[in-house]
Amino acid sequence: MSTGFAFTAVDVAGRTRTGVVTAPDETSARAELSRRRLTPVEIAPAARAAAAAGARKGGGRMSTGALSLVTRQLATLVTVSPVEEALRTLTLQTEKPALKAILSNVHTGVLEGYRLSDAMGREPKAFPPLYRAMVAAGEGSGALSPILERLAELLERQQMIRGKVITALVYPAVLAIVALGVVGVLMAFVVPRVVEQFESMGQRLPLLTRIVIALSEGLRDWGWLLILLMALGGVAAAVAMRNPDTRLKVDGWVLKAPVVGRLTRDLHAARMARTLSIMLASGLPILEGLTITARTVSNTVLKASTHAMAEAVREGGGLSAAMRRADVFPPILVYMTASGESSGRLETMLDRAADYLEREFQTFTAVMLSFLEPGVIVVMGGVVALIVLSILLPILQINTLTLG
Repeated sequence: MSTGFAFTAVDVAGRTRTGVVTAPDETSARAELSRRRLTPVEIAPAARAAAAAGARKGGGRMSTGALSLVTRQLATLVTVSPVEEALRTLTLQTEKPALKAILSNVHTGVLEGYRLSDAMGREPKAFPPLYRAMVAAGEGSGALSPILERLAELLERQQMIRGKVITALVYPAVLAIVALGVVGVLMAFVVPRVVEQFESMGQRLPLLTRIVIALSEGLRDWGWLLILLMALGGVAAAVAMRNPDTRLKVDGWVLKAPVVGRLTRDLHAARMARTLSIMLASGLPILEGLTITARTVSNTVLKASTHAMAEAVREGGGLSAAMRRADVFPPILVYMTASGESSGRLETMLDRAADYLEREFQTFTAVMLSFLEPGVIVVMGGVVALIVLSILLPILQINTLTLG
């Protein structure tokens, strides 16, 4: 006897599809979705899904840090207790109301008979599709705890890299803001009042002083217009980026940029290698990993390349050959992937490639940021020096005339 199964799946283009498929059981329903070239993310009996729809809020979000902590705790708890009990423990010990509501909703889903991955689908903003797919693979293979451990490691690595970059940027950013504030005060208030004293003497001011005065008067009289134009430019850029063709061109320029392009490519390559390694360890096919990973990529050029790779693998090609044709990945990743395919150790080689690329990213970022701080100091110091010099030049000129 066939029944309806409500599903959420991802098509070959990375778009989310929902609907109902009729099949005798869940396994047959998943097979039918695969035949339609859809990768199932969530599937449940239609009656149960409809009953849960009213209780499903799905509005909560979790930061990467919170998600990694929850994953780590859940991985530890499921080794000594059932999933339902582990979720109840996490819910009780959580103090933040928003996080407690998310975990409570997932716990309720498990009590209603959902698998953990399907219950997490009740909070899609908190648990991304890639995360839920890995949890589903862990449940299917009976290795939920190890998969959660590796997921926690992946999230912790991402959090660590993001934290290092943010920490390194804080001091230069604060320094630049303070320096700009000092320059603004000098240009708007100090320079005009000091120079007025010299203009009253009827002497022709030096060229640098006249330029600084003109800039000061321009900022004072037309500063509002400059701010307005910058705001309008920001809005226009945001609207233009909604156009797919414009977004594709801009993302292409970003990848070709000297420093930002390399950082973007290396970070994407490291994340993809790490994700594919975990998915292979979970027992998921590479094709499903590529399809779901593509949805997490923000750069449209890299997203299109990942989709092209998935299509090439679907047609029977190798992963390394698909990477080589995409021409957006570091050569070391392509080489190590090819080595892994030929030796039958693809999971291990992808994991090593991810380690190498992450170290390269951190080293390169540290070097670039080490140049940023003195660069900000030199530039801002030069600007302040020019303003001070524009004030001192008339004084020196008057002293010269007096001595003469």
